[in-house]
Amino acid sequence: MTRPSRLARYGFADNGTRAADLLGPHGLRLWDAEAQAPVDTDASELIHALSRAADPNLALRQLHRLIDAVARAAQRVNGGPVTGPGEEIVDSPAADAVLRAIYADAGLRRRLIAVLGASSALGDHLVANHDQWRVLATGKSGMPPNAEGHLEFGDSTGEGPPTVPLLRTAYRIALLRIVAADLTGGRGLEPTMAALSRLADETLSAAYAIALAGLPEGTSRPRLAVVAMGKCGGYELNYVSDVDVIFVAAGDEDLSAGTTVAARLIEVCGQVAWPVDAALRPEGNRGPLVRTLASHQAYYRRWARTWEFQALLKARPAAGDLDLAAEWIDDLAPLVWHAAERPEAVEDVRDMRRKIIDNVPAREVEREIKRGPGGLRDIEFAVQLLQLVHGRIDETLREPGTLPALRALVAGGYVGRDDGETLLRGYRFLRSVEHRLQLQHLRRTHTVPDEPKALRWLATALGYKAMGGRDAVEAFRSDWVAHATHVRRLHAKLLYQPLLEAVARVPAEALRMTPESAGRRLEILGFADPAAALRHLQSLTGGVSRTAAIQRTLLPMLLQDFADAPEPDRGLLNYRHVSEKLGSTPWYLRLLRDGGPVARRLARVLSLSRYATDLLARDPEALRLLADDAELQPRPRDVLLDGFIAAADRHLRDGAPDAAKAIAAVRALRRRELFRLACADILSRAGELAPPDPLDVDAVGIALSDVTDATLGAALHAARRAHPGPEGLRFTVIGMGRLGGYEMSYPSDADVLFVYAPPPGMSDGEASASAHAIAEELRRTLAAPAPDPALGVDADLRPEGRQGPLVRSLNAYAQYYARWSKVWESQALLRARFVAGDVGLGQEFEQLADTMRYPSGGLTREQVIEIRRIKARVETERLPRGADPNTHTKLGRGGLADVEWAVQLLQLRHGYALPALRMTRTLEALVAETQAKLVDKVDAAAMTAGWTLAAQVRNALTLVRGRPTDQLPRHGVELAGVVQLLGGGDPGEFVDRYLRLTRRSRAAMERVMDA
Repeated sequence: MTRPSRLARYGFADNGTRAADLLGPHGLRLWDAEAQAPVDTDASELIHALSRAADPNLALRQLHRLIDAVARAAQRVNGGPVTGPGEEIVDSPAADAVLRAIYADAGLRRRLIAVLGASSALGDHLVANHDQWRVLATGKSGMPPNAEGHLEFGDSTGEGPPTVPLLRTAYRIALLRIVAADLTGGRGLEPTMAALSRLADETLSAAYAIALAGLPEGTSRPRLAVVAMGKCGGYELNYVSDVDVIFVAAGDEDLSAGTTVAARLIEVCGQVAWPVDAALRPEGNRGPLVRTLASHQAYYRRWARTWEFQALLKARPAAGDLDLAAEWIDDLAPLVWHAAERPEAVEDVRDMRRKIIDNVPAREVEREIKRGPGGLRDIEFAVQLLQLVHGRIDETLREPGTLPALRALVAGGYVGRDDGETLLRGYRFLRSVEHRLQLQHLRRTHTVPDEPKALRWLATALGYKAMGGRDAVEAFRSDWVAHATHVRRLHAKLLYQPLLEAVARVPAEALRMTPESAGRRLEILGFADPAAALRHLQSLTGGVSRTAAIQRTLLPMLLQDFADAPEPDRGLLNYRHVSEKLGSTPWYLRLLRDGGPVARRLARVLSLSRYATDLLARDPEALRLLADDAELQPRPRDVLLDGFIAAADRHLRDGAPDAAKAIAAVRALRRRELFRLACADILSRAGELAPPDPLDVDAVGIALSDVTDATLGAALHAARRAHPGPEGLRFTVIGMGRLGGYEMSYPSDADVLFVYAPPPGMSDGEASASAHAIAEELRRTLAAPAPDPALGVDADLRPEGRQGPLVRSLNAYAQYYARWSKVWESQALLRARFVAGDVGLGQEFEQLADTMRYPSGGLTREQVIEIRRIKARVETERLPRGADPNTHTKLGRGGLADVEWAVQLLQLRHGYALPALRMTRTLEALVAETQAKLVDKVDAAAMTAGWTLAAQVRNALTLVRGRPTDQLPRHGVELAGVVQLLGGGDPGEFVDRYLRLTRRSRAAMERVMDA
């Protein structure tokens, strides 16, 4: 017995044992068993061709069967016995002629072996029709056979339509040629899908002719159109698929005969090629098979659901009366391209996709390349939803095919280039896998096998080879997982982007952005200067660039958001300025288009807040913060301080320290944090645009205080590098006022005290100059003119105020407070806390402050009276001239100062005995006082409501105006902006509510102060 191991090297199974029999002297006579080599050069070429097939064993087995069938048929023709297939091929000139043709025609050899090795079903067909191998031969011109999907009948049909058997033969021949070209011609996926769709069209047309010819004599020929739908309509038919169609009759007189023709067409196609599925027609399988043009129009106008309009995206004339089909499509087009404006349309498409996934059996869902997550349906649904939404005004998107539509979406700027290319590659890969799976047995399947042998065949059929330490299956799996992951991610990104719903809600006419339609819409939306707004629009959308195309998609939707603000013109102008600054950057418009709610968030920020807009103008890249909900949360104090100091240190290296650049870096980081907090604040009451964890006024105050702490800490770090002072000098910054109480607002200065302690052995006076230089450097650098917002550092709460020294030693503070301190200074110390510098010294100062702010035995009667007197004086003297005391948020009735004075009076009176009162934050202290039954619960609730609303309004006024004010206006755009920032509603009612709450707060304060 010969050793077959040499054949195993060609890829034959069983170590080549079976191949040796089929190729040996009793088989194809291509292999010399003694020499363990092909019998000659021709045999060697053929064996090499077999080894390159997707399944060499299948290709060899089918070739053996084909040659055997040819030999047995020739034997029968010559009067020989009728025999069945066997292992031994009888000598036959006919069989030798087939082999010689294969030897002589390299193209035929390549095509035939590829088909035999990839499809057992087509191999069986060739064995049963053993003369059809010739249709794969190279033509006399040297060109391969036509594989464009055309049916060829020759002269056999005469004048009439073909017979059903003749049509079946022509179909199989055309299919054979398409398969051979697909497997060997290097043609891409799209030509193959187009050829299969063309073959379907011609088959439908031939079946239509057969059906017409079969009508009873005397029956009038109906006007009947066959409209291709689904994959056939999109020119993306696969090898084994139902062909989706809709039948349309011109009028009632065509219905009876048209239904007969349609039913016969379905029957013929089922006998010849594939089932025809008309279930996409109105009412599905429960509805009539054929409807008139008018009946279709009535149904789609009244009853059609979103998925039915989605299906119509792929409709095209296929057979029958093509003019009628085109008329039907044109008649329904306006309905298709307005379907996305239905309130439920976008969610309907998403819901349909979810239902498809839910219907996939659980054991197959991860192997389903069509319906499963990351499969073909993910790409198709994303593309079709984008077509429905954006195709209303962009006719370039009205492509029936998935790939042409996807390219148009990329060209129009609706899908990013990288995302589009990823989806194109994913679609080609998944479709190629589907084609190879279906080819094997010519059965409809979309499930990747899990059996190792079948999986290995699939990988080989797709062209994968073992290399680089990975076998073909591993390489295929790796690519499959990568494509599915990318497709799944982009499907979610495109199908669920909030921008889609926002754009879908804009009427198609408004989306067109012509000067006439844009001008009318600007007037309707309430723009004060429509002509100027139109110039902004033309500047942003003019031209044919990709940037202009994306802006044309964004702006119709953003105009509505601008219009919701009190000053739409300002929002649009700000948007133009930002776009002009960032328009040339590759990420800006991509972020607006793909970044979830970024575009609408930006519109709200730009249209409602001059403060945030000014910050963004100085740092346009901060726009990225709007894309990530996590970036709209305050950063911890320690993280801020570490980052600020690290930024300063980059410019304070030994050898060439640059204090100016160090502080510039710190102020730039502060600006970014202020923008982060302003945006989070602006969006916190913005409904669907709000981050998951919106900020209230307490969180904003704490976050702004943390940013100020970090800024002061980094500035002190830089100042001490610039003015080191004597070794061992300790220096600390104590927060006072709103900074000490963690109640900073956007316009707040940093109220501080500067404290130092001299090195051991050095007097206070000797260290004073160095400490003073540090404090002055810190104040100067943070307040100096610069592109970034200044931070005022106010030390006026120090002993003796502005007449006293800027910096004092801890001992000097102790001496002053022991001898000269007044009750208002004790009140100010209620908010004192360590902010930056030497921690130990800060704690020592806090301990010193405790002796003053929580005096033993509380306040005397005279001190209480003094506090009330100062409070009355502040109300009359510090309220700005012309200010309305009823709506002044800081010093007005029931506002911030009223509540704070009441709370602080109780802390001064009872803090020595109740440690729970010893805290710097107003509302926390008020809660503790309520729990200690020092304040009635009703009064506490009234003061809490008044203080909170006043703090919210004060912040909102700064955000809206871009500069600080404490006065709530009674009318105008600024009031409207404040109201919208704080949740919306009627401005007049908002003012009434403010007056009502602060009036109650004032009454409660008076009861506390007079108790």
